[in-house]
Amino acid sequence: MVSAESFSLDALVADLEALVTSESPSRDLPLLNQHAELLAQIMERLLGSRPTLIESPVGPHIHWVGGPDPRVLILGHHDTVHPVGTLARLPFTTNDGIGRGPGIFDMKAGIVQALHGVAALADTSHIEILLSADEEIGSRASRALIEERARACGAVLVLEPSADGGALKIGRKGTGTFELTIEGRASHAGLEPEKGINSLVELAHLIPQIVSIADPARGTTVTPTLASSGTADNVVPARTTMSVDVRVAVPEEKPRVEEAFAQLQTSLEGSRLTMSGGIGRPPMHESAASELFQLAQNVATKVGITNLQGVVVGGGSDGNFTAAVGVQTLDGLGAVGGGAHGDDEHVVLSTMPTRAALIAGLCQELSSIAKRPPLGNVPAER
Repeated sequence: MVSAESFSLDALVADLEALVTSESPSRDLPLLNQHAELLAQIMERLLGSRPTLIESPVGPHIHWVGGPDPRVLILGHHDTVHPVGTLARLPFTTNDGIGRGPGIFDMKAGIVQALHGVAALADTSHIEILLSADEEIGSRASRALIEERARACGAVLVLEPSADGGALKIGRKGTGTFELTIEGRASHAGLEPEKGINSLVELAHLIPQIVSIADPARGTTVTPTLASSGTADNVVPARTTMSVDVRVAVPEEKPRVEEAFAQLQTSLEGSRLTMSGGIGRPPMHESAASELFQLAQNVATKVGITNLQGVVVGGGSDGNFTAAVGVQTLDGLGAVGGGAHGDDEHVVLSTMPTRAALIAGLCQELSSIAKRPPLGNVPAER
């Protein structure tokens, strides 16, 4: 078993700095291409062969194959939520054992740990690595590839950052966004407001109906998040838009929630409601992680991690897709830290060698186990 002492923290941090100082915002094709090329060079140096860069409309996915008989897929993404220019405001720093910078926690440190972990193995012939370019924007261009490679490998280790204290993620809610647009009619707010159809007032009528779709007892949340309305402060707003974040814990809530949104109707005569979106990521049930989590606990004790925990979280990842097609999936194997997507995004640098050893140990164990067929669809109940 590879130990944490096998890894140089200085080498890990050097590669981490290279990735963080190469910005990779979702949908920014020039920067994503540049970042993918940097990753390809690092992977070739560490792993001995160059990955394939798979072009897509939203940027290149990075695919490395260790041999003809894959048994474990290491799954991650190299796009980040931080817009270009964030690095100038929040530069890469390492102070008091904490590394900071845009995308460092989600998930560039996790990628570095995984690459060094795989590089430490004597045999990498059963390992694949897939880093997509669009996880942060829904994985529409990578989902089919992710599901295909998951089925081919039989087990998936997801490099999303850990939960609090380094806990792994053994279950996730399904996630989605609904986009609502209300069309009314503009008029002068002072001279003839009665001739307008106020789309903002209509939204106010709809919001109580929308939030009532939630079912906390079943783990379903429905949260209006973004809204925009009007063109000037003296004009009845003709157009109002709103985004609604939806999370479901059990699969049968997806059709119920989507049908409830489809039944929404406006109350002001002459107004019109259109809608797009839905629940794109199915829930990741804990059963998909049960065997891998037990294996991870065993490996953790050998590499110096005590009392490794597993938690269910509300956020989604590409692990939702792989679990939903019946492939064993364990998530949260990336960095230890916090502040994902925010200005305080950070990692605890001293944990990087141990997390690299955890990935390496899991790969060793899974490489020795015969590949299993998919488990079948996720259960309908928790």
